[in-house]
Amino acid sequence: MKITIDGPVASGKTAVGRALARRIAARFLDTGTMYRAATWAALQRNLDFSNADSLAKLVQSLSIEVILEDGEHVLKVNGADITDFLRDPDVEANVSQLSQVRQVRHELVNQQRTIADNGNIVVAGRDIGTVVIPDANLKIYLDASIDIRARRRHDEMRRKGNIANLGKLIEDIKTRDTMDSKRDESPLVAASDALIINTDRLRIDQIVTRIMQSMEQK
Repeated sequence: MKITIDGPVASGKTAVGRALARRIAARFLDTGTMYRAATWAALQRNLDFSNADSLAKLVQSLSIEVILEDGEHVLKVNGADITDFLRDPDVEANVSQLSQVRQVRHELVNQQRTIADNGNIVVAGRDIGTVVIPDANLKIYLDASIDIRARRRHDEMRRKGNIANLGKLIEDIKTRDTMDSKRDESPLVAASDALIINTDRLRIDQIVTRIMQSMEQK
């Protein structure tokens, strides 16, 4: 069983994906963390994000692992746990630019497909149902208004002790949506056969229940 969860709702996809995976005893992969990991690695090496060749060579050299430790999904790059750095402001600011590089996407998509081929899995991202796993058993597309997404992100950052400007978050989200939806390589769109769910007024458990109901109807 392969289930994809796409859409612009970043943290919501992760929460829904984790909850759904637990319900059906499947593995969970948030593909966005792989792009963030590559972005973090590029920043550590002071690479030029306009140099596609250097970014592609970097990604080819990285060993990216998504593993489960003590009930938590941990992301390691070349053996080092970088989970806590994936939401750094510099990573946020550069991940969309890196994800537009054709060679980078091809390399990471190949890795994602390999991971998805080994048993039941729920995979979340922005091009999973359309590009990475187009033959998935069930495709979900989670959407929400920009204001709601910004407020959720603002609350999430505040809970972690980080100060953020709500207005800037709104503008950042608008910018990323525009970049992701208009990029030539794997744009952010709903698959034609995806179940589209607006999450503005829904809790995580309500979304998971709706997905489970859709699975039962298959």
